[in-house]
Amino acid sequence: MEKLTSVFLNSLVGTATILSFSSFDSPKNKKDKSKQPMNIVYIMCDDHSYQTISAYDQRFTQTPNIDRIANEGVRFTNSFVANSLSGPSRACMLTGKHSHANGYMDNSNGAFDGSQQTYPKLLQQVGYETAVIGKWHLVSSPTGFNYWDILVGQGEYYNPTFITNGVKQQREGYATNIVTDLAIDWMDTKRDKSKPFCLLLHHKAPHRTWMPDLCDLDLNEDVVYPLPANFYDKYEGRIPASKQEMSIIKDMDLIYDLKMADKEDEIHTKTGLEQAGRSMYNRLNPEQKAAWDKHYDPIIKKFNESKLTGKALAEWKYQQYMHDYIRVIHSIDRNVGKVLDYLAKSGLLDQTMIVYTSDQGFYMGEHGWFDKRFMYEESFRTPLLVRLPGGKQGDIDQMVQNIDYGPTILDLAGVKTPSDMHGVSFLPLLRGKKVPDWRKSLYYHFYEYPAEHAVRRHYGVRTERYKLIHFYNDIDCWELYDLQEDPMEMHNLYGQSGTEKLTKELKKELLKLQVQYNDPIRNR
Repeated sequence: MEKLTSVFLNSLVGTATILSFSSFDSPKNKKDKSKQPMNIVYIMCDDHSYQTISAYDQRFTQTPNIDRIANEGVRFTNSFVANSLSGPSRACMLTGKHSHANGYMDNSNGAFDGSQQTYPKLLQQVGYETAVIGKWHLVSSPTGFNYWDILVGQGEYYNPTFITNGVKQQREGYATNIVTDLAIDWMDTKRDKSKPFCLLLHHKAPHRTWMPDLCDLDLNEDVVYPLPANFYDKYEGRIPASKQEMSIIKDMDLIYDLKMADKEDEIHTKTGLEQAGRSMYNRLNPEQKAAWDKHYDPIIKKFNESKLTGKALAEWKYQQYMHDYIRVIHSIDRNVGKVLDYLAKSGLLDQTMIVYTSDQGFYMGEHGWFDKRFMYEESFRTPLLVRLPGGKQGDIDQMVQNIDYGPTILDLAGVKTPSDMHGVSFLPLLRGKKVPDWRKSLYYHFYEYPAEHAVRRHYGVRTERYKLIHFYNDIDCWELYDLQEDPMEMHNLYGQSGTEKLTKELKKELLKLQVQYNDPIRNR
């Protein structure tokens, strides 16, 4: 696929990659907001499924504030990641490159190489002030940011520890609220207001273990969430799916995931996560423990009395998971509303591009799973909502990928996409322009095995209708899906009579992408 040419402010860029900030600072530009560079507020959650955003799906919850971004901007209906895992996905976004090229292929890689080119560094070079606040999860200290205030590692939901420009400090409260308040404070009091800015606002939520804000503990307590049609998937014809370890039925821990840490110490689990689950409670302060106990103690008591087994236990675990997850989403939505209200009140709304996304998708019981990793739709697909003042409104159906975020933001700032970035700018799509040679296929590569959840290494290609996946390393098998006829990916067509021509075409497209992105796997 040929790279698309940046179309925004090319007259200012010419053949240069770097612009002088002085071109933004003339008295004329100060008077004419349409000539000023656009700010960027990039809001990203960890593991937020598109199924639990009401702009995409009405089954589970309502997210009116997140939906505001879609209603006033665009909803991408075919947005995907390059590697469905938190650290690697973040590295893809920052660099505009697939994992093999940015060097951060899985969460056991050690530290992200912060010396390499990233889009925040390029924004700094053209006069932007940059900040990242919230979850970082790349081990190394952030580079390319004028200000950073990040959670340690995965971060804690309650009373989390932050590293503020290199200095550790613990803050009392709930992480989603704290991160939002820090972001608003940076925009309001800490940044240089003579410069355009790019803020990366990264929430820990709704990452495992889905601990709700205290005010949301009883939210929707009478709701019964619909069980996915393939919750009891038997994985016929899909060997790697049968070998995973992210089953709600078998692998979701009663104490660590579902908060059944009884004070009588009668409930025990065998996943190895029991102690970690019990220690989470110890992080709460007395006031938080009192609210926690008021909510969870009756649930624990009823669970102990019920003696659930079989399908009854499996479906109870699903409901408990969904209730906590949706409560966490409710807090995210409330805080997104706070950010939007601040931008409106401060006069920044019409000079700021707002992005809402997740580092990958997530399973809400589909195939009986939680977590991500697979190239199957629920984890491969990610929500992407963008509000661009003066831009298009409605849906964008073209296939985009998280390697495109950096090039798009650079394009908005008038910076030409570096030739070594794999992604392309979708700014023309945001501006409502037709791009006749837009990509027709996507490349995916997952590396983290052996590791947690036991999802095998695989790579693949997705077109508008079909998906071809190759699992490798300790296993060698292919899967082929017709997404139009089989959207839940239950029927592996690979090797079936009549699919030979299609398979050959998809393998050719797969190799083309591996060559284009110079993925060394093709030489093995």
